[in-house]
Amino acid sequence: MILNAARLPLLITGITGVAGFNGFHFLHDRYPGQVIGIRPRRTWRLRGAGVIAQDAEDAAGMQALFDRYGFRSVLNCVGNCALKSCELDPTMAHRVNVVSAHVLAGNIARHGCRLVHLSSDLVYSGKGQGGYVETDSVDPVTVYGKTMVQAEELLLSRCPPAAILRISLPMGPSFNHHAGAIDWIQSRFRAGRPATLYFDEIRSCTYCDDLNDVFEKLLTLDEAGVFHCGSPRPITLYQIAQVVNRVGDFQPELLRGCPRIEAGPIPPRAGNCSMNSSKLVSALGYQPFEAWPRGDELLPTDLRWHFDRPVEELRSHKEIARRLYRPLHSPPKPILPCK
Repeated sequence: MILNAARLPLLITGITGVAGFNGFHFLHDRYPGQVIGIRPRRTWRLRGAGVIAQDAEDAAGMQALFDRYGFRSVLNCVGNCALKSCELDPTMAHRVNVVSAHVLAGNIARHGCRLVHLSSDLVYSGKGQGGYVETDSVDPVTVYGKTMVQAEELLLSRCPPAAILRISLPMGPSFNHHAGAIDWIQSRFRAGRPATLYFDEIRSCTYCDDLNDVFEKLLTLDEAGVFHCGSPRPITLYQIAQVVNRVGDFQPELLRGCPRIEAGPIPPRAGNCSMNSSKLVSALGYQPFEAWPRGDELLPTDLRWHFDRPVEELRSHKEIARRLYRPLHSPPKPILPCK
């Protein structure tokens, strides 16, 4: 096992999100009886071994939880990334994204825990050419992005040894089959409803399987500061939907595209938020991310690429899970020694 006794037990917050949901199940399976995941009390459908109902912004409840389990490390995946909801209710966004970080920082200090905190590529506006590095100035255009910047600044100030990972779209299943990018897109197509995605919003999507590996490594190591955590292949939201449409064998006519300027004022949309993750690669000593989607044959080459249906290509709902949730035939990643 990579995580040693000095970093266990482990708390994972925000397990209703795609990154937290997948990270929890991966690490819970790896370290039986040593991993606890918390979800909001209102999300009662998410149950199971190691899952506890606890709101991350509830100071008294979080203190009691830390005192009960004596956590030695924390993977903080809390964050409301529903862009429109955050725009319409900034108070809610601040409570979930910032107050929860404040509460966590106090408990981290009391217990001397290792902290790996997930932030977002949407701390950037995407007005430039993308390929952001960690020293680039943040300039978010959404309430969500602004609250994520506040959480970063708070944790960098109060928990200097923490590692902050700016992730992009995590590609994996969601607990409610609707929260993740892939799940939302295919839920529209499966119901025969159109989905409109943007030609000019660009992200650095990552397979959750690869993210899980990074989480485990950084919980073990002592690397501190901000790290970009994205795939080496930038891809537009429209291209993502093209891939889902074709691999899932949905009606191609259901996919619609437009530039961001036609999206309406709420929520505002970022542009090219692709990230350069060289700093993380250097810290780990290897490239942890496969390009999403794996394989050049699944990279759309024009706006009607998804209308092509090669006879030899496998297409179904199962292929979405097989090819878009998990990188196929990936070489084994190196095991780093514990420090």
